[in-house]
Amino acid sequence: MLPRNLRRLKQAVQARWGTVPLIDMLKEAVLRTGCLSAVTSVADRGTLPEHVLAERLLLAIYGYGTNTGIRAVAGGEHGHSEDEIRYARRRYLSTEAARQIAIEIANATFAARQQTLWGDGSTAVASDSTHFGAFDQNIFTEWHSRYGGRGVLIYWHVERGSVVIHSQRLNCSASEVHAMVDGAIRHGTDMQVEANYVDTHGQSEIGFGITKLLGFDLLPRIKRINKVKLYRPAAGEPDAWPGLAPAMTRPVRWDRIAEQYDQMLKYATAIRVGTASTEAILRRFMKANAAHPTYQAMIELGRAQKTIFLARYLHSRALQREIHEGLNVVESWNRANAVIFYGKGGDLATNRRDEQEMSVLCLRILQAALVYVNTLMIQDLLAGSEWDDALTAEDRRGLTPLFWAHVLPYGEVRLNMDARLRLAAAASSG
Repeated sequence: MLPRNLRRLKQAVQARWGTVPLIDMLKEAVLRTGCLSAVTSVADRGTLPEHVLAERLLLAIYGYGTNTGIRAVAGGEHGHSEDEIRYARRRYLSTEAARQIAIEIANATFAARQQTLWGDGSTAVASDSTHFGAFDQNIFTEWHSRYGGRGVLIYWHVERGSVVIHSQRLNCSASEVHAMVDGAIRHGTDMQVEANYVDTHGQSEIGFGITKLLGFDLLPRIKRINKVKLYRPAAGEPDAWPGLAPAMTRPVRWDRIAEQYDQMLKYATAIRVGTASTEAILRRFMKANAAHPTYQAMIELGRAQKTIFLARYLHSRALQREIHEGLNVVESWNRANAVIFYGKGGDLATNRRDEQEMSVLCLRILQAALVYVNTLMIQDLLAGSEWDDALTAEDRRGLTPLFWAHVLPYGEVRLNMDARLRLAAAASSG
């Protein structure tokens, strides 16, 4: 349950701004950040004004991001036909453009945050997958044993302040380790990732090894941690830690790591600079039946790093709480998915991979816009004298811009670019 002051804060947001249509939150984020400028500036000269294209792109993003579709959105009050919106989406809104729009809104949120309210910039992200149902006739639909249904996986990276920095579509049979690594190093935002919280499915010994080489910490919440084995740092000390004897196994093979160190750095550099994907490298290793010497060295490095992490985790209640709180952010993110991506029961109807990716990216844009505008609303509200010293330390720990009780995602789409939300001009970056 939320602390009383945070409940009162959310009620005050709704009292001041009322129920805000989701399309208006998207519009406000676009107008303040200027995130559509890279797309609208390439409009056909003299035939399609930038503001007209911007409106059609907004409607297309909304149709994809809510999963209601362009046909449903075209029936709203905005003066644009279905064919016009579809043309704008097909001609100008590529997956790369949509990804860049989401990145621009994320960066604007980082820049707009008040340090006194939200604290120092976060360097940690939490990542997890969401299962989206898909029609049985979809050629990309797969059965997922863990979720117990047909569909596809979407893997999210969300920083601790509820800003999404990366998203990617996965096959249900794919490993989440490579998705975790790729999102942490290729997110494209201004954030510097130094730690990544994951659940059990996002970690492994090879994951610990690769993240160590890439320079960020893997911080998992491990299921059945009581069954995990620890590796001794050196040989010849079998009785050094009698209390840990049941969990101890053989020493780390440091000689194997030393022999393959240069090769490990070569593969890690290829992942970081993008000349090879994590998935491709892991697949290459697995084709050698996991007997590749560099792969074995990475596994050994991962075992050493995992042992260090487990020692920290079991010793520090603060680290346990930090990981738990970080993963709770992703759980909140997934709950917001169900609210925003409500069309067609939340199932992906298309059997085209690029259309599925566009739906996910537009959902990401809508959530990023929601977090951005909520951040400005909270900052506006707390600037009032009646909120001086109102938030306790407990309130500040629970403060988040990811809430939607005041948001209306349903109903007829009315788009008026001249109607703006009453937010402080000083908070605007555009």
